[in-house]
Amino acid sequence: MNSNCETRMPRKLPKQLATVTALTVWLLAPPALTQSIDDITLNVYKEVTCACCVGWIEHMDEHGYQSTIIHPTDLNRVKLDLGLRPRFHSCHTAVTASGYIFEGHIPEKYIDKFLANPPENALGLAVPGMPIGGPGMEIGDQFTPYQILLLHQDGSARVYAEINSKADQ
Repeated sequence: MNSNCETRMPRKLPKQLATVTALTVWLLAPPALTQSIDDITLNVYKEVTCACCVGWIEHMDEHGYQSTIIHPTDLNRVKLDLGLRPRFHSCHTAVTASGYIFEGHIPEKYIDKFLANPPENALGLAVPGMPIGGPGMEIGDQFTPYQILLLHQDGSARVYAEINSKADQ
């Protein structure tokens, strides 16, 4: 795990610049290839004291991701600046270089699936709250079913996946 902890606020890019940047990256990518997870670093925004966030980061890192940990002075402001509505908030927010947001305790395989074929107008994925049994939230054999939500840039969301057992993760 990368222990590069720094306190900083992300700069918010105008939507037009973010769109142009995303389009440029897409146009320059090899047409038949998807990005390797070896190339993906997640900027993870979290509170200094949150242990379950560390557990989720370890889960992601064990599956080939790299993480840079950032401890902002106002985590909720970061979430709002990224376009996350409060009803979707969890304890940590991960952001890819291309701007996709992964909020909360999302299992790595669903992030892989999302990044392999991002839905049009998607902001990212979210698991609101902190469901027991999710990656980083393990407590013995306890498990609470939960949903992974697909977040759209317009603020709406729909169910992306139903997680009804540990095996579904």
